[in-house]
Amino acid sequence: MAADILNAGTADDRLDALEGLVRSEAVPVKTGYVNNHIHTFYSFSPYSPAKAVWTAYRAGLTTAGIMDHDSVAGCREFIRAGEITGIATTIGMEMRFDMSKTALGGRRFNNPDQAGIAYVALHAIPHGRIGDVADFARPYSVRRNARNREMTARINGVSPLKLDFDADILPLSKAGEGGSVTERHILYALALKILDTGEDVPEFLKRCYGIAVSGDIAGYLADKGNPFIDYDLLGVLKSSLLGRVYVDAADECPDVSEGIRLARETGAVAAYAYLGDVGVSATGDKKPQKFEDGFIEPLFDELARIGFDAVTYMPTRNTIEQLRRVKALCRAHGLMEISGEDINSPRQSFICKALDNPEFSNLTDSTWALIRRERGLSGRELP
Repeated sequence: MAADILNAGTADDRLDALEGLVRSEAVPVKTGYVNNHIHTFYSFSPYSPAKAVWTAYRAGLTTAGIMDHDSVAGCREFIRAGEITGIATTIGMEMRFDMSKTALGGRRFNNPDQAGIAYVALHAIPHGRIGDVADFARPYSVRRNARNREMTARINGVSPLKLDFDADILPLSKAGEGGSVTERHILYALALKILDTGEDVPEFLKRCYGIAVSGDIAGYLADKGNPFIDYDLLGVLKSSLLGRVYVDAADECPDVSEGIRLARETGAVAAYAYLGDVGVSATGDKKPQKFEDGFIEPLFDELARIGFDAVTYMPTRNTIEQLRRVKALCRAHGLMEISGEDINSPRQSFICKALDNPEFSNLTDSTWALIRRERGLSGRELP
C-alpha cells in the first residue's frame, strides 16, 4: 500500500499519507548510514520525494539527500518528509557542465555518453535559495527537451514501436511540476511499450534491435513475474541502445564556470562527481569503460584551480585502490569528500555497507557538515 499512496497525487497528498504511515508503523532501528544522492521521479526514479524518504526511513538511515538532474522540484517535499520521519535531510541538484574550456578540454570525464561534458553535483543548497537554483536550471531543461525530441525521433527510426514524446515521455518526468526529462525517461517509455507487446523480451530485443542478452539479465527479462522487469529492461536499453540514438548535448550544458558561480552565489557546495574506470556497473546500465583514472592527477589540479569545493563518489562503485587514490588527492587539494550512492532503481539498497569501513567514517562526518551548512548552523548543533 505504501508504494501506491506515496507515489500518487500531489506533494500534499503524499506527505499526508506519509504522516499516516509513520503513526501506524513501528519505528525502525536507526543504522547510522547516510546517503546523499537519491534521485526522485522529478528526474528519474521509482520514488517520489516522500517515498524516497520513507524508504530511507524504513532502511534505518540517519540522513538522506535528494539529488535530481536539472531540477529542485522535489526538494521542499523531501525536506518536509524528513521532518515527518525524523530523518535529517540535505538537498542538491545534479547537472552537466561543459569542461571544454578547461585545461583538460575534451577528455572523457564522468559522462558515459559524451566527452567534454561532466556531471557536477550542487550539494547543501540553502533552503532559501531553492528558487534561485530552479531559475538557473529552467532554461537548460527547455533546451534539453529539444534534444530529447530528436533522440525520440531517432528511436522511432530504428524501432518497430513508436514513441510520442508528449504523450508517452513527458508525463513520466513530472515536467508539469518542474521535473526534468532525461534519457532514462525516453528509454523507460520504450521499455513499457516492449513489455506491452506481451512477447518474450529477450527474443524481441534480439529480433528488433539486435541486442543479445545472457546470464542473469536474460533470466530476469524472461520472467514475466519479475517485479523489476521494467527497470531491468531499461538497463539493457541504456547500455545497448542509447549509443545508437544519442545526440550530443551542446547549449543545454553551461560552462563549468557558471556552475561554480551558481554555487558561490547561493552558498551551495560544488562537487565533482567522480566515476572512475568502470568494470561492473552498480546500477547495471553502464558498460565497462575508462573515465578519469588515466588523468586523475591533472584532473584534481584543474578541479582545485576552477574552484570546486568537493568531490562526491560512490564507495560501492569503485575498488578500494581507486577510492584511496581519490581520498589522497582530495586531502592534497583541500577538497571535501562526500558520499553518494546513486539511487534510481528499485533493485538498489539505500544502505551503503562500504561505510562500515573505518576508512570512510569521514563521509558520515561530511554529511552532517553539509546539513549544518545548508541550515545555516555552526558548531555542533547537529550530531
